[in-house]
Amino acid sequence: MIETPYLLFLGDAPDGLAAKVAQGIKDWRPEHAIGQLRLAGCKADLGIPDLSIAEAIDKGVRTLVIGVANRGGIISASWKSVLLEALDAGLDLASGLHNLLRDEPELVARAKALGRSLHDVRIPPLAYPIANGKRRSGKRVLAVGTDCSVGKMYTALCLEKAMLSRGQRATFRATGQTGILITGDGVPLDAVVADFMAGAIEHLTPDNAPDHWDLIEGQGSLFHASYSGVTLALIHGGQPDALILCHEPNRPHMRGLPDYQLPSLEALRDTALLMARIVNPACQVVGISLNTAAMGADEALTLCEATEARMGLPTVDPFRHGAQRLAEALDGL
Repeated sequence: MIETPYLLFLGDAPDGLAAKVAQGIKDWRPEHAIGQLRLAGCKADLGIPDLSIAEAIDKGVRTLVIGVANRGGIISASWKSVLLEALDAGLDLASGLHNLLRDEPELVARAKALGRSLHDVRIPPLAYPIANGKRRSGKRVLAVGTDCSVGKMYTALCLEKAMLSRGQRATFRATGQTGILITGDGVPLDAVVADFMAGAIEHLTPDNAPDHWDLIEGQGSLFHASYSGVTLALIHGGQPDALILCHEPNRPHMRGLPDYQLPSLEALRDTALLMARIVNPACQVVGISLNTAAMGADEALTLCEATEARMGLPTVDPFRHGAQRLAEALDGL
């Protein structure tokens, strides 16, 4: 178990999206997010106290969490001195990067000498089966996006909150490092060998009560040249009964791909539904989630209303407005 509370390390994140792991923990487990530690040039800010390692320990912090999700998931050389200092001071380390803490000899040696723990949450906890495509009892909803990092995890977490408040049976199913750090369980899907990714999602969302909903955390995008494979595995392994379309309207281009523009919501709807109906012919698109964090309240509401009129689907920013209408859209499925 990863000991709480946390000091969230933002490193030299170039923008807020690069610190999405830390942001997710701060938003969904604020009681664990005691402070942030930023290096010179960091352009992310969670709006919580900036603390040194010594100050964090004085406030009861037990673990330094690497809250950065950079391209390629690399532990930067500029971070090493901070990580070693944290171990020396008595903190454990936790990371969801592809570059594992346990593969860094300096960190392993220091942790072993001091009796500290290194937690790599992006290691599949078991050997998953190959997907068999068989229908399972219970119901499932999947958030799919026009791009990476547009709010798919937030949509599923907000939906869980709304459904539980209505007395419905629902469980958020984490498929990435942030979701796992928030909930303590899940499948680090992009670290699973490709042939077993869909099977891992079948395992994550097994047979359940007929009225129980698994709310599957989305990853990547069918339209992203780098990460489309993980999205398709989620669709085919999850066999969703419902899809929610996720979009951030202010993106100038696909995340990390300046030569690629975001697809329209119509293109996402048609493509995702086509893929989903291969494994579940009854799948429906039930709603739209817009990430309006960069907009004012009035502008956000106007955009949601215009998008709903255009698409004919309930449209909200679930983190801003709540996900009640998305929960209602699942009624009767």
